[in-house]
Amino acid sequence: MRFLPIRYVAMAIAVVLFVASLASVLLFDTGWWLLLVSGALTLLGIMDMRQKNHALLRNYPILAHFRYLFESVRPEIRQYFLEEDAAAHPFSRNQRSLVYQRAKQDIDKRPFGTQYDVYQSDYEWINHSIQPSKVGSHDFRITIGGDRAQPYSASVFNISAMSFGSLSANAIRALNRGAQIGRFMHDTGEGSISRYHRPEQPGEPGGDLVWEIGSGYFGCRDEKGNFSPEQFTRNATLSQVKMIEIKLSQGAKPGHGGMLPGAKVTKEIAEARGIPEGIDCISPSSHSAFDSPIGLLQFVEQLRTLSGGKPTGFKLAIGHPWEFFGIVKAMMETGITPDFIVIDGGEGGTGAAPVEFTDHVGVPLQEALLLVHNTLVGAKLRDKIKLGASGKIVSAFDIVRTIALGADWCNSARGFMFALGCIQSQSCHTDRCPTGIATQDTLRQRALVVPDKAQRVANFHQNTLKALAELIAAAGLTHPSDLKPHHLVRRVSANQVKLASALLPYLEPGQLLSEAEAGSTSTLPEVFARYWPIAQAHSFNPLN
Repeated sequence: MRFLPIRYVAMAIAVVLFVASLASVLLFDTGWWLLLVSGALTLLGIMDMRQKNHALLRNYPILAHFRYLFESVRPEIRQYFLEEDAAAHPFSRNQRSLVYQRAKQDIDKRPFGTQYDVYQSDYEWINHSIQPSKVGSHDFRITIGGDRAQPYSASVFNISAMSFGSLSANAIRALNRGAQIGRFMHDTGEGSISRYHRPEQPGEPGGDLVWEIGSGYFGCRDEKGNFSPEQFTRNATLSQVKMIEIKLSQGAKPGHGGMLPGAKVTKEIAEARGIPEGIDCISPSSHSAFDSPIGLLQFVEQLRTLSGGKPTGFKLAIGHPWEFFGIVKAMMETGITPDFIVIDGGEGGTGAAPVEFTDHVGVPLQEALLLVHNTLVGAKLRDKIKLGASGKIVSAFDIVRTIALGADWCNSARGFMFALGCIQSQSCHTDRCPTGIATQDTLRQRALVVPDKAQRVANFHQNTLKALAELIAAAGLTHPSDLKPHHLVRRVSANQVKLASALLPYLEPGQLLSEAEAGSTSTLPEVFARYWPIAQAHSFNPLN
């Protein structure tokens, strides 16, 4: 006689307990609780064996449910009990703790030395000076659009693009109020300007907004989804809107459109985006207002004019290098330059995306920033255009590193989500965010108390800039704009370190033009030698 296979033991125990408890109830009128539990487990086991969708449940009735249970909490077990403090998945516990401490005004100092292996390849640091400088204020600012009618004095650290719809109403309120308290800018994301970006009471100040215009032209579209100059002007001339940003692509899913199902298009989302309530909302993968580099720049000029001369630029994740080279050639041909360009690193952002896009599409921030900075320097356009950068920036050293490589200012999305209380549950796309940040569930978002979280947003910004001031002073500098590649050091092996200026390629002003005109590309990095000649201002396609 064969023994009962072990996979059926749980089912057998449930049946035996059910029979025994049933007899106990019938004979002695006791054991009702055991009857109910064993009966429920027996019924569950029968259902498991009869269902046809899960082979594991058919072979391991009842037992397999424990496997699914443990699998469902695996990320939390790793994050809270097993994860190393310095292991970034995608942000390390050390990174998250730093944001929480600065947002809550807790002590952000650490004793007993670094937890990093300073002899590990890719370890980076900033060189300090024997004569540190004295920095008078940590309110570091740059002027964007200095030649325009309405230039903007921007902080060097700001909130990156996150739309209402992706984030809850309370999250948007807290971010904007925090930006207003701290005097820095809040990017609307392509979901446009909602009622929650605006002050709750007429006459109250609101946080400075960068209005992002995506391919869906939300907030500035006609009934067919095309760009509407009239609708754009209505929003662009609001005093709270300080800059206009055309989104070409984003680091989370470059080259990918999106759709918000009609069931999620609430009255508030429909109002903000200018779309019908309850109808599927399509974000195309490309713009319909232009189809060439020159067309893009003409669109920039149109928006700048309609907004009354506010700084206007575009954001992109770098892909084909010849496409950006074509945009630069269009700048030289038309004389139209954006006031700023924001480079979004391919290491992703808050937007949920297909795994392949998250992991394998888009140039990482370092290479993308270098390409944009070098191209503008080589074309003698860098002094006309400010560069913003975003991609896993949460600490003062992240800002130092990014500005030293070529940026003028930094944006952060997930950093400010941590300031709101995000625990990195990575459930942003499920509408079940445990902290009420990335959900439209009104009950869940009640957990996010706006005044408290707004102050935390402002605190995080303020304390990060204080730490930045200390780093700048230690290096003997007075402003982040003084940072250059030679201030940044990177270990390339156990026995060798290099300055970023020696490790990474940097072009001289006008070098791209002079060597291209001379027909010599021997000293140019390969990406310029290969792709600059085939880029064209009248098409995003390369020359054959």
